[in-house]
Amino acid sequence: MITSDMKIADVMRNHPQTIQVFSTFGLDCNACQIAEYEEIEHGAAVHNVDLEGLMAELNRVVGT
Repeated sequence: MITSDMKIADVMRNHPQTIQVFSTFGLDCNACQIAEYEEIEHGAAVHNVDLEGLMAELNRVVGT
């Protein structure tokens, strides 16, 4: 299960299918060096992204 306190880069590295989800939500984290240090929750807040929707879709694509 992906949680909002996980580092974005860790999630993308462990679950490459999430890269498209981040992109769909306007988070081009794959090209961002900050993703190594930034939690999903913080990234969503900075970019005004619906955290609940993002988390639901991330967990859907990884099958949890």
